[in-house]
Order: sequence, then structure tokens, then C-alpha cells
Amino acid sequence: MRSSPSIVPVDRLDRDIYLVLEDFGVRTGCPWRETDEADTDLETILRHLLSGQYAYPVRVVCFNPGEGWSRDATSDVTDALAQRAADTDAEVSSALHDMQLALPLRGVA
Repeated sequence: MRSSPSIVPVDRLDRDIYLVLEDFGVRTGCPWRETDEADTDLETILRHLLSGQYAYPVRVVCFNPGEGWSRDATSDVTDALAQRAADTDAEVSSALHDMQLALPLRGVA
């Protein structure tokens, strides 16, 4: 008996995917930001956070559908942001400084 190929794109699912929950205020609330599939890796999320593309991030989650797990990655992302800013002397956007209660940046002054 011949088996059919899977219609599930396994290569696209077997990786860590990061999504950002952002607070848009009372009227809109806190939606998960619409993100292109290609922009859901950690490096891109860090770059977008540092460049100010997220004004008020509340939480970052990471999941890997291929491996079947998910977790809160907020702490890991803030640590990586602080390290990136220290290593590269990157200017941290005022939005990240202003929203430290929502997404605390340890080690960033």
C-alpha cells in the first residue's frame, strides 16, 4: 500500500516560534501582534523590540509545534535584550524604558 505525503509542512513547524502580546490601551486591549511567519524567531523579535516596533509589550511566549511545547519566554527575552544592549551599546528605545513594569529590562539603565 502506497502512503500519501503529509500535507502538514513539518519543516515550518519544527522550530521555536516567538509571539509578543502587546497592550494597546483600554479601547483595544492586549492582542497578540500580527506577525509574518518569517519574523517569529528570537533574533527578529529582539531586533524589533530594540528598534521600537513594539510600543508596550506585555509578554513574550515561545512554542515549538513540532516538539509539542510552549512556555513564557518574557524573562529570557528581557535578559537577552539587556545583554544585547550592553554588548553592542545599542540604544534602547524610550518605549522599552517607559514600560519597564510591563516588561522589566534587568540590567538596562
